[in-house]
Amino acid sequence: MLLSCLVTNLNKILFSITLVIGTLIAISAYSWLGMWLGLEINLLSFIPLMSSPSNKFTSESALKYFISQAMASMVLLFALIINSSNILYLLKTEMISDMMLNSALLMKMGAAPLHFWFPEVIEGLSWTNSWILLTWQKIAPMILILYTCKTPMMIILVVISCMMVSGIMGQNQVSLRKILAYSSINHIGWMLTAMMFLEITWMIYFIIYTVITTNILYLFYKFNIFSLNQMSMLLNKFPTLKMFFALNFLSLGGLPPFLGFLPKWLVIQTLVSKSYIILPTIMIVTTLMTLYFYIQITFSSILLVSQTHKFLKTPKISTTFMVMNLISLAGLILATIVFNIF
Repeated sequence: MLLSCLVTNLNKILFSITLVIGTLIAISAYSWLGMWLGLEINLLSFIPLMSSPSNKFTSESALKYFISQAMASMVLLFALIINSSNILYLLKTEMISDMMLNSALLMKMGAAPLHFWFPEVIEGLSWTNSWILLTWQKIAPMILILYTCKTPMMIILVVISCMMVSGIMGQNQVSLRKILAYSSINHIGWMLTAMMFLEITWMIYFIIYTVITTNILYLFYKFNIFSLNQMSMLLNKFPTLKMFFALNFLSLGGLPPFLGFLPKWLVIQTLVSKSYIILPTIMIVTTLMTLYFYIQITFSSILLVSQTHKFLKTPKISTTFMVMNLISLAGLILATIVFNIF
């Protein structure tokens, strides 16, 4: 039994290392082949990490993830083959290969309208693997889109699609993993917009999104909860964590004065400075739909009282978690004070 656990842990460490290496190869490659190779190493490293003997849904999620990513890789390779030939350049229709390439990368990160696999895959994962899928797995496709994007109108349509899909499909969800998946689709739209106009804004957005998502997922992981009907007893038994949970969800929705509002503020300011008015207006209005179900989740979790005790376990909350929550919640206020002083 001990040997089996040791082998399992060594395997997870090995595949975690190759997962990171695959991403680094993809974003630092000098050729299209090296980029594709890095993406495939990343894919084949994440699938073994999905497997868990305690979760019977991981095999289904791993199969769905593999099929969707294989489809995206097939389109990506086809676009690269066409791009390397002279057929489209002779016909002056090279935009087709660029759109195919960007579509494959958008599908790999789960952006709408190519998001069909994303909520279904994350529904069968553990919170650790959900964190990887929500954060790390988006780095390589986004940076490659940053390198290769020559069709800004297509990206703008994808951004609007992400906003609409996340706002509509996120309503009336009871699974916390699906709620975070549709929330991630919304944030993908904001990050793609930031990436089109200013790279540093995208970096700030991604870091802040990762910090807030880590706080929320750590809380869910520690208490082993996966649906909304498990939230009320947790939050009524731990008042401090009730406050942290509510404020983190509002911060993830971009409600001022929390840190989650800062990257949205920067994106809107960048768009307005570039004389874009209609796009930020659409993004703000559609993001209000996602903020609505964040507030709905927060209010229902605080106000409803459940008598179910079976699922609940009492974890030890680390000091690191408390510090990260302080940064996540008070970061915008502290940054404003520091900038005004200096």
